[in-house]
Amino acid sequence: MLLCVCCIALVQSTSAQNKPFVLKQSSYKHYVDYFNKMEDENIKQAIPNDSAWNWMQKNIPLFECPQQNFEEIFYYRWWTLRKHIKKTEKGFVFTEFLVQRSYADKYNLIASALGHHIYESRWLHDKKYMDDNLKLWYRGNDGKPMKKLRFYSGWNEDAIYNRYLVNGDKKFVADLLPDLEANYRAWVSERKGADSLFWQYDVRDAMEETISGGRKEKNPRPSINGYMYGNAVALFKMYTLTGNPTFLDYGEYFLESKSIKRNVQQKLWNSNHSFFEVRKEQGDTLANVKEEIGFIPWYFNMPDSNYSLAWKSLTDTKTFCAPFGITTADRSHPLFRTHGCCKCEWDGAVWPFATSQTLTAMANLLNNYKQDYVADSNYFSLLNTYVESQYYRGRPYIGEYLDEKTGYWLKGDEERSRYYNHSTFNDLIITGLVGLRPRADALIEVHPLLPANKWDWFCLDNVLYHGKIITIIWDKTGLKYKKGKGLSVFVNGKRIAVSEKLERVSGKI
Repeated sequence: MLLCVCCIALVQSTSAQNKPFVLKQSSYKHYVDYFNKMEDENIKQAIPNDSAWNWMQKNIPLFECPQQNFEEIFYYRWWTLRKHIKKTEKGFVFTEFLVQRSYADKYNLIASALGHHIYESRWLHDKKYMDDNLKLWYRGNDGKPMKKLRFYSGWNEDAIYNRYLVNGDKKFVADLLPDLEANYRAWVSERKGADSLFWQYDVRDAMEETISGGRKEKNPRPSINGYMYGNAVALFKMYTLTGNPTFLDYGEYFLESKSIKRNVQQKLWNSNHSFFEVRKEQGDTLANVKEEIGFIPWYFNMPDSNYSLAWKSLTDTKTFCAPFGITTADRSHPLFRTHGCCKCEWDGAVWPFATSQTLTAMANLLNNYKQDYVADSNYFSLLNTYVESQYYRGRPYIGEYLDEKTGYWLKGDEERSRYYNHSTFNDLIITGLVGLRPRADALIEVHPLLPANKWDWFCLDNVLYHGKIITIIWDKTGLKYKKGKGLSVFVNGKRIAVSEKLERVSGKI
């Protein structure tokens, strides 16, 4: 069973006292020194560059591996996430852009990537940053949600539940649950069509200029329907978790999730393409184009196993697999990248927003489904490309979107694109590559997606999980870390699982 809430809160409130079991924090300070020197820090928020290393020592997991660019981008992404923490009179928030955007809500808040912010920041030791952020989003407008909370589609309820799986804070979930339910019900009222599918303008999916739709087309899309499925499942689990007798009939969310799944599989699946696609409002027909949003249903473990055939397209170089990443549309389609350039087109170029969604979905597929279409080696290859893409003119960089053939960042010289907080990366390292799979119970499950014979060693350390410090080591010979041969999982320095091979292991906290 889970640690009691008060115990978890005590550990997290004193997390600065926690020490890594194997790795030394000082070994990675050189990355931060380099990042600080890379730039002219023209925009400062709650934690400026000169305080970055001190903040990182108190808050982040540590990662070491033999492939230097993986390691560098791991620390770079924590360093950039920290830039987006903003202090307001109502607490901390996470921004998407550092520069002010005209369409943002108060405090420069934009809801489109809030789900990404929650997934990535759930690994920070101090949960106050995201606690504040969520309370402001849902109650910061005189006790009501911020005006633009639903300006973009989102999977916030799902993300909040998955954050709970890491920090175990049941009290926070119970307190926010009525606000989450109200948000879900508003989406049902505003975006559920007569066909029981959820519709969205592509621009309000944060995916403007698509092949399948348009800024004014009200099309049912795999994206928003996947989000609403995930949110319904999360609400059911959160109500079950809290057991509050004042919350009646929460079983309706279980039934709603089943209805969404049935409608998506019946109405958005193109059997000719073996893919989930957008349904056009006019004509009530499928758009007949494969787009990367067709993988989103697996982000929430929605589809039945026979739909896994869709993943054959991911590794096909004629469809989605390009030299510098996963394209947002089918490369063979005649309208691929025909909308011009550099106005936020989702007609084919590579977007980290979508890449991180697809890789999260792929990790779910590899962990939770029996299928023969993709393997660990495919996950590593795509993640490796994602790592390699996060450089611009030889320096670490994360921006809006990039050319699929050259890797050139299409808004790379624009200030708005720099440090774009619109995707995850470190969550993919922790839950995908290293394979710590968050759970509600006291079982720690680790399933690395690192192919055999790729790396002889790695270490993920200082992970605050269920109030304990988790360390995961792969040491093929046992000589690197001298903590045993093979794969080992430690809780507060005590080994609870071991295997000589890179395979799924588990043990109790």
